[in-house]
Amino acid sequence: ETSQHVVDALYAALGVMANAQGSMNNFTFGDETRQYYETLCGGAGATADADGASAVHTHMTNSRLTDPEILERRFPVRVETYEIRTGSGGDGLRRGGDGAVRRVRFLAPMEAALLSTRRAHAPQGISGGGPALRGEQRLITPDGAVKELPGCFSVTVQLGDVIEIKTPGGGGFGSRAAS
Repeated sequence: ETSQHVVDALYAALGVMANAQGSMNNFTFGDETRQYYETLCGGAGATADADGASAVHTHMTNSRLTDPEILERRFPVRVETYEIRTGSGGDGLRRGGDGAVRRVRFLAPMEAALLSTRRAHAPQGISGGGPALRGEQRLITPDGAVKELPGCFSVTVQLGDVIEIKTPGGGGFGSRAAS
């Protein structure tokens, strides 16, 4: 997580790119016999020449998400949603990229955890560009009860529970009002 913020700070100091999502959104789940670890994409920061890309990993990454069909065959889970979080990128002459929404339903009790940032502080725009939406996450039980979760959590999920993770967008570049 720290490396993401260092790169964002360097680009901002140079004035060349708004903040990206700033998190790897490290999501894990498992039990005594199986474990899974994934990182979730988010929005890239905008530059003077381009909108930020949506639903991508930024800066220093080397990861790939397991195909849902394979994940669902190997683990008692269902990927209910994995989509672009429309409107989560910062506004500006160049818009920040949008984050993502991922919902995983658990078909057996397990431990689930998230290590993420950009929950308390939004990815910032630059040169008058707007901030992106912060990340958020929650536990939804089969009876519809919703529990908001912090950016770093560990929780025991039960049969039918859903973990929903909304990743941050990227900041915008430039002010529309100034143009």
